[in-house]
Amino acid sequence: MKNLSSRMARQLVLVAVTGFLSLSVAAQDFRIGFVNTDRVFREANLAKTAQVKLEQEFAKREKEIQGLGSQLKAASEKFEREAPTLPESQRVVRQRQLVEQDREFQRKQREFQEDLNLRKNEELQQVLERANRVIKQVAEAEKYDLIIQEAVYIHPRHDITDKVLAGLNSAR
Repeated sequence: MKNLSSRMARQLVLVAVTGFLSLSVAAQDFRIGFVNTDRVFREANLAKTAQVKLEQEFAKREKEIQGLGSQLKAASEKFEREAPTLPESQRVVRQRQLVEQDREFQRKQREFQEDLNLRKNEELQQVLERANRVIKQVAEAEKYDLIIQEAVYIHPRHDITDKVLAGLNSAR
C-alpha cells in the first residue's frame, strides 16, 4: 500500500510539473497589447474634428448663456446699489425678479450642459467604434491574443496606441 501511494504521489507531481511546463510554453506565445483610450480621444484626427464640430455647434448657445450671466450679474449689482434707497415694495419685487432671472439662467445653463454632454458622448462613441475596428485589425494582423483598453499599469512594450492612432488617422 505504501508503495502504491508513493508511486501515485510521484505521478501526480509529474503531471503537475508537465502542466506547469506546458503553461509556461503557452504563456510565451500569448501576446497582449494595450491601447490608451484617453490618448485616442485626445490625439486621433477624428476626435479632434469631433471636438471642433461640437465647439461650432454649441458656440452660439454658450455665448447666449454667458450673456444672460452677465445681465444677471449687472442686475444684481444694480439692485445691491439701489436697494437701500428703494421702498420696501419695490425692493421685494426686484428681489423676486432677480431670483426668477437666476432660476432661468440656472435652467438654461443646465440644459446646455446636458445637451453638450449628450452630443459629446455621441461623437466619442463614433470615435470609439472606429478605434475598436482599427484595434481589431491590428490584433488580427499582428496575432495578438488579448487587447486591453483599461489597466492600472502596463509595460510600454505592450502599448499599441501609436499603431491604432496611425491606423485611425490614415483611415480618413
